[in-house]
Amino acid sequence: MSLITLGLSGALGHDAAAALFVDGDLVAAVEEERLVRRKHAKGCMPREAAKFCIRSAKIKPRDINTVAVSYAPISIFSRARWHYARRYWYAPERGVDALFNGNRRYRRYMHEVKQLLDELKIPWHKVRFVPVQHQLAHASSAYHMSGFAEKTAILTIDMKGEYASMFLGYGEHGRIHRIKEFYDPDSLSGMFGAITDYLGFDMLDGDAKVMGMATYGDPNKYDLSALANFDGKHFKVNTKLISTVGLRRFKDKSRGHFFSKKLVDLLGPRRAGELFQDPYVHYAASIQKLYEDAAVTLVEHYLGPVLKETGKLAFAGTGALNVKLNQRLAAMPLVKELFVPPAAGDAGTAIGAAAYTLSTQNVPIKGISDAFLGPRYTTERCLRACEQHRDKPIFEVLENPAARAAQLLGQGHLVGWFQSRMEFGSRALGNRCILANPMQAAAVDSVNKKIKFRESWRSFSPSIIDTLAEEVLGSKHPADYMTMSFDVAPQWREKLPGLVYKDGTSRAHVVKKEANPRFYRLLKEFEAVSGFGVLLNSSLNRPGEAMVCSPEDALNLFFGSDLEYLIMQDLLVTKRPEPDWDN
Repeated sequence: MSLITLGLSGALGHDAAAALFVDGDLVAAVEEERLVRRKHAKGCMPREAAKFCIRSAKIKPRDINTVAVSYAPISIFSRARWHYARRYWYAPERGVDALFNGNRRYRRYMHEVKQLLDELKIPWHKVRFVPVQHQLAHASSAYHMSGFAEKTAILTIDMKGEYASMFLGYGEHGRIHRIKEFYDPDSLSGMFGAITDYLGFDMLDGDAKVMGMATYGDPNKYDLSALANFDGKHFKVNTKLISTVGLRRFKDKSRGHFFSKKLVDLLGPRRAGELFQDPYVHYAASIQKLYEDAAVTLVEHYLGPVLKETGKLAFAGTGALNVKLNQRLAAMPLVKELFVPPAAGDAGTAIGAAAYTLSTQNVPIKGISDAFLGPRYTTERCLRACEQHRDKPIFEVLENPAARAAQLLGQGHLVGWFQSRMEFGSRALGNRCILANPMQAAAVDSVNKKIKFRESWRSFSPSIIDTLAEEVLGSKHPADYMTMSFDVAPQWREKLPGLVYKDGTSRAHVVKKEANPRFYRLLKEFEAVSGFGVLLNSSLNRPGEAMVCSPEDALNLFFGSDLEYLIMQDLLVTKRPEPDWDN
């Protein structure tokens, strides 16, 4: 009889997701946002995500043996709650609450989980229920999914879970061992998030904008080292400036921010105008450098001995979404191989909670081979969606979708590419994509201006056929999941201006035939048409929307934007000509 484990995330009020393991194999995973069409699924439980996983595995709810969640109660005798109370001494009501009612959120979450299981008809009183500490779930999502057989250093950098914000440890023989943990408010992600907030961006989505903005600034023009300090034993953020609570928080129009008035006094008003004004662009560069330097220092200090043994590092948490940091980590002399999972953020803790639970039962866990774990739709299903759509699209069945897509892209058109199973994680990896010819500046501008409506200075990512990757990137790193930036070869920087950051780096995606045969075929066809196997690849969504999931989602985006062509499985979809009202 198979051991079936359902993992759930979303206790922190965002990025709810579900993942399902059959024995040690991950068979399905999906973010709730993709199904309910609400970015980050704020305030949602992973209802639809769990239903999909159960359907995908072709099991019944009562077949589930174990339910694991990425949130756990923390003992009053733990260092975490006392650390929190001590560091927030200036807000005593917070400290008292942490000490005497520190599991309030966990209790509330458990009530919601039980309601969810009842709704799903999973007999929660009969299944094994396992709460996993949030950072352990992140750690497991990296280590157990890496496929590393050798002893592996593990790093997580996160805003916070229950209380912990960073985990440094190692994995060996399938078990995770803790070396050091840091607790709220002493959080590297919290430090970066505070400046993200100060620079005028949303903390859930703005970190990538700050990272891109940083490439235009001078990191040495302004010194932000007062924000945090590591003395060889303790890592502390300056709570007089950032990671503030209560009356220390800077308030604007009744909204509290993640920084204090003292920070505003020190740095000047919160950015509200031109993006690249001095000093804001330089603040972005400075916080990026401080973030990288601190992370590298902590890894060297705590994980150096482990890395000296095998050189393998697994990294997850929202901090692992910073591709510039990942490039720094990969370049460390002690690091021979770096793995960052495709869903490094909180959605990935659904996988991590389930995997960690299986590891405690000595179940061998198979590493992840690709990120295509979501819903799959056939050509017939796409055809029905076209027939029933209110805008009455024109569509035709193609014998060779890849060849037609390559032809259109070679002519400078924008193409929506909707294929096979949806990606799990925040990156479009070849199945839910907006594609363009990167050699044509007009096509690159069109993606920004007509579909994404985002800042022109932000670079897109390239998807590169594996036979060309080393020439473009100068690296053999397996860039399967678009989780790291690379120094682009000088001759390619001129060819791919819209895909390269100001500092000559790019968040690249290397496509292998065994991982995604259809997308690989498209790149081969485009190589035959253009002479190179590189495409601009952006996620199939509009600003503020989740990546599309279903054919209906794709059609709604298609008719709600200036996207010219949409290929769904074997269907080419186009729009009816606009009526000429002048004649």
